Amino acid sequence: MLALGKSASSAHKRYVLRTMAFMSGYVAVNVAAIFGAFDDIASPAAAWALALTVSAPVVGQIWATLALMRESDEFVRAVVAKQFILASGLAMAVASVWGFGESYADAPHIPAWIIYPLFWACFGLIAPFVKSSN
Repeated sequence: MLALGKSASSAHKRYVLRTMAFMSGYVAVNVAAIFGAFDDIASPAAAWALALTVSAPVVGQIWATLALMRESDEFVRAVVAKQFILASGLAMAVASVWGFGESYADAPHIPAWIIYPLFWACFGLIAPFVKSSN
């Protein structure tokens, strides 16, 4: 983890609180779905409302990460931005390879929403190797 100054530390605390808030909503909706709370949705409008409801915390968490960058000092901002960019590129590369595998090599279908956890897995894998803003 980066050495955090006082302002970076408060920015990090806000990031953790925002992430916990958004992800607790995400978990609550998905746990309800796992236990069948939405199995009887018949109308396309209600199904889209559910899709938007589940997606909202994802969008919020991405905003929380961008807010962390905005609220941090230049060093933390640069390192997190570099991690974000590298993780995005790696996740898009993996998703593209798999997508073409689906199109041309009969690879099994994976839902598009998997890009989000894939991005964070890539972010976690990349983070220990990005130690400078260069």
